[in-house]
Amino acid sequence: MRLILASASPARLGVLRGAGIEPVVRVSGVDEDALTAKLTGATPVELVTALAAAKADAVATGIAAEHPDAVVVGCDSMLHIGGELAGKPGCADVALRRWQAMAGGTGELITGHTVVRLDRGVRTAAASGAQSTVIRFSTPTAEEIGAYVGTGEPLQVAGAFTLDGRGGWFVDGIDGDPSSVIGISLPLTRRLLAEVGVPVVSLWS
Repeated sequence: MRLILASASPARLGVLRGAGIEPVVRVSGVDEDALTAKLTGATPVELVTALAAAKADAVATGIAAEHPDAVVVGCDSMLHIGGELAGKPGCADVALRRWQAMAGGTGELITGHTVVRLDRGVRTAAASGAQSTVIRFSTPTAEEIGAYVGTGEPLQVAGAFTLDGRGGWFVDGIDGDPSSVIGISLPLTRRLLAEVGVPVVSLWS
């Protein structure tokens, strides 16, 4: 039984490796923007969970022949702040505006998770859930915000910040699961794996 990580995120890969699992990495190719546009009435939790499920399902379909006995884990994170959901900024201007808006405030980082189990290439079980963590942002100076955005780090991460990188300098604290903020909740993933009949310890390297 192998764990397949349906994500290109180096942060998620690092969390799993640090926790004793060496996953097989496969990128789903899911068009997140297109799927989000279709889910206009979804709550934040429903949206990130639907995105996570789409990624896991896509990878499970493509990986069955190569890894017939596996669990596929898909995740998606967004920051809920000011009544809006913020995904990856994608460009420096958006990241700069986000940091100017969220400095000194709080937001809720929501990460959706889906686990799909394959036995002999056949999907036999699936489980989904979401983890929410409150982020308390510092108040960096304009120079610090500009320098951080200039590193490029916040452009391709949910909410334009990281907890385990340079962004950690500008987070005063969190209330909840730190691994979920990095990209994959270890406690929630363990529970979802148990729901599909796979003890997490059986996946340890």
